[in-house]
Amino acid sequence: MSSVFLIIIIIGFVFTLCVSIYTLIFIFKYHGKYGIRFTAILNFLAIFNAVIIYSTLYMFSVLILFSESINILLWKLSLISGFISLFITSLIYTFLNEFKRIPYFPFLVFTTLFGLLIGSFFSPNSVQISINSLNSPPFLVNDISIINYIFNLMTGLIIGIFQLSFVLYYFLLSYVIYTKARNKEPVKGLIVNTFIFFVPILMYILYITFQVSIFRELHILSLWINILSICYMLVRKPEMFSELTNKIYYINIYHKSGILLYSYQFGTENNQVDSTIWGNILIGINHILSEFVDPKDQIEVIQTDNSDIIVNYDSLGFAVMLITNRKNPILKKLMDKFAKEFKNKYEKELTEIQDLNKLINVSEFKQTKGVIEKNFQMYL
Repeated sequence: MSSVFLIIIIIGFVFTLCVSIYTLIFIFKYHGKYGIRFTAILNFLAIFNAVIIYSTLYMFSVLILFSESINILLWKLSLISGFISLFITSLIYTFLNEFKRIPYFPFLVFTTLFGLLIGSFFSPNSVQISINSLNSPPFLVNDISIINYIFNLMTGLIIGIFQLSFVLYYFLLSYVIYTKARNKEPVKGLIVNTFIFFVPILMYILYITFQVSIFRELHILSLWINILSICYMLVRKPEMFSELTNKIYYINIYHKSGILLYSYQFGTENNQVDSTIWGNILIGINHILSEFVDPKDQIEVIQTDNSDIIVNYDSLGFAVMLITNRKNPILKKLMDKFAKEFKNKYEKELTEIQDLNKLINVSEFKQTKGVIEKNFQMYL
C-alpha cells in the first residue's frame, strides 16, 4: 500500500508542480488582472512557497534518506516554509476583506506562535526520525513509510494550535467577507476553498497525534488539491483577488464649470451622500483654487461618515468623481485608466468646451456608460 502511495505522491507532485509553474508564469505575465501589483505578488509568493519550496522539501524529506540530521533539518525547514505560506495566505484573506488593513491581534498571535515554534526546534528531540530500513544512508526509498518523523509533546502542541488558529481565522474572515461582499457568488468559492484547506491541516494534526505516515501523505495530497483549486481561480478568475468588500456607489464626470457631463450609479443600494451636491461644491472649489495653486495641491479625497469621495483631474478641464465605501489603490488605478480612455474617446468634444462660454451638450457623452462598465466590471 505504501508503494502505491509513493507512486501517487510522485505523480501528484509532478502534476502540481507543472500547474503551479504555469500559474506563476500567468501571474507574472498578467499581473495587471489582479487589480494592483501587490496583490499579484502575494499570490505569486503563496504558490511559489507552497509548491516550489514546501512541497519540494517535503519530497526530499520523505523520499531520500541523506542522514538523520540532514533529513530532520529538511523536515524542520519544510515546517517553517509551510507556516510562512499560512502567513501569506492569511494576508490574502485579510486584503480580500479590506486592502492593506492588517488586524493587530490575530497577527500578533500568529507571530508569537511562530516564534515559539522556531524556539522549540532548538530544544533536544523536538523532532526525531524513525527509519524502518537496514540500508545505510544515503538511499532513495521504495516504500514511503520507511521514513517517519516524531514530534515531542511541546512541538506537536505548538504546531497543532498554530495551524488551528489559521483555520479559525480563515473561516471567520470568509464569513465576514460573505456578509459584506458586493457579489456573493465569488465568496462561495472562497468558503468552499476554506473547507478544502481545513483537510490538510486536519491530516497534519492527526499525523502529529498518531505518528502514522498515511496521515502525512493524505496531508500533502489534500494540500495539492487545494493548491490546484487556487491555481484555477488565479488563472480563470483573477478579479476575485481584489478587495471583495469594496463597493462603488457613483461615478460622476464634471466639466470644470461644475456642469455634470455624465453620472452612473452602481446597483440600487442607498447611499447617504448626495453625489450631485458634493460634486458641484468640490469641483467648484478645486477649479477656483487651481487658478492660484499648483495642481498637486488640489483635493483628491474627501472622507465622510459613510463614504470616501475620490477625484481624478484632467488637463482637458474635466474631473472624474468616484464615491465609494472605502478608497484603495485598486480604485485609484482603475480611475486613472478610465479617465485616460474617457479623454481619448471624447477629446474633440472636451477641447471644444474648454471655453467656459461655449454651450455644453451633455448628450454628446451618453456613450460613457460603456467605458465605465468596461473599466469597473468587477464592481458591477
